[in-house]
Amino acid sequence: MSPPRGRCAGTAARRRIAARCRSTVIVLLRPCSTLCLPDIRTSRQICAQLEEGDVPVRIIVGAQWGDEGKGKVVDLLADQADVVVRYQGGNNAGHTIENEHGKFALHLVPSGIFNPRTQAVIGNGVVVNPVALRDEIRTLEERGISTRNLKVSGGAHLIMPYHLVEDGAYEASLGKSKIGTTRRGIGPAYADKAARIGIRMQEVLDRASFRERVKGILEAKARHLRLVYGADISTLAEECSRFVQAAESLVHYVTDTSALVWNAVKQGKQVLFEGAQGILLDLDHGTYPFVTSSNPSAGFACVGAGIGPTYVDEVLGICKAYTTRVGEGPFPTELHDAAGDKLREVGREFGTTTGRERRCGWLDLVALRYAVRVSGLTGLCITKLDVLNEFDEIKVCCAYRVEGRVYPDMPPYQAAVRQVQPVLESLAGWRTDVSGARVLGDLPEEAQAYLAFVTNFAEVPLRLVSVGPAREQTIVVSEPSR
Repeated sequence: MSPPRGRCAGTAARRRIAARCRSTVIVLLRPCSTLCLPDIRTSRQICAQLEEGDVPVRIIVGAQWGDEGKGKVVDLLADQADVVVRYQGGNNAGHTIENEHGKFALHLVPSGIFNPRTQAVIGNGVVVNPVALRDEIRTLEERGISTRNLKVSGGAHLIMPYHLVEDGAYEASLGKSKIGTTRRGIGPAYADKAARIGIRMQEVLDRASFRERVKGILEAKARHLRLVYGADISTLAEECSRFVQAAESLVHYVTDTSALVWNAVKQGKQVLFEGAQGILLDLDHGTYPFVTSSNPSAGFACVGAGIGPTYVDEVLGICKAYTTRVGEGPFPTELHDAAGDKLREVGREFGTTTGRERRCGWLDLVALRYAVRVSGLTGLCITKLDVLNEFDEIKVCCAYRVEGRVYPDMPPYQAAVRQVQPVLESLAGWRTDVSGARVLGDLPEEAQAYLAFVTNFAEVPLRLVSVGPAREQTIVVSEPSR
């Protein structure tokens, strides 16, 4: 049965928990809402505005092909969160965060690590490169950021050196049909998980058994890599030893994170699920085969963290005011002209993880509306609006054309997606610096019209607008608008 109108499913679910667990104090018994902006613009107050509607369980997802600015939004919301959970992907993703501690590039550690009272959780849906995680932890500690609140799911699978070799060898074998993988072993690690031969973090708790398992799998993988790909495996055993030692150094972070998150939900605490990549890179719903090896869409958050979907209150989608993509695959609005170069230069569009130039183009509203559908977005956060400051004219894609046929929504077959031509509509630019805006009314009329056009087309309320990299360069929308 649907929850009462005006109340979210997560709220209704917590009422049921309260009925079963009378000894536990549960909050969030009021409808979700958003409130007006205060005049003082500290990061804590910005975050508090988003939280005043009592939304304990929230999912943050990228609504494009990744690199949408999720890191800033998660960092902002994590200021009030009790638990922040990374639920999928590996160190093939990255968040760039700028806060009072400096500028950071995170690849595995959740953004909540900067709040000492927040539990930062790497969920069971993540694949963990133990060397990368150990090094990231060391870097944070060296810069004065404590990682004592970091927890890693015992169910998370390990990336091992043979996964990296396999990833590179397979990608090279594809030639012109390459997918554009980061070659960090993500796909092979997930493949081993599905084949039930993967190694999980919890196995480090039994050191002897763990090492024996690695030894057996290494021998089989080495034979396969040599015979099938002719790969150089001369240093593979040495590299495996290094990864094993790194994994064993992380043993005190390993725990049952599903129980940790569940207990937080039961107590009505603020829980934030942090996705990596974007919905259009989803293994099932993205532009296959040019996708990632996991499911960034909101539906997987519960699987990758270990709680049920009825406890989720809000799903926020993050998208840029334009579109970018890294790697191979269809990109209907990609620009190969001065406008594209300008977006890349002003937006500093280079991959956090790979350093690769991002492909740039106009905002694809067809793809955005598709993301709203497959992830059930309840709110939209638009980032990098300031990058469009210097454009006289701004275009958006409102439909696709394939062989004379116009598609108002995403075509059902990838063969069609690869052939689409964008149907563009022009909107007026504002030629004004918006980086100082703190409420919607501070924006020029053209910028407000642009935001209204986007949200009306996507059919999802606007919740937040970012006008610069700093936390305070954020506008929280006072009333959900379409």
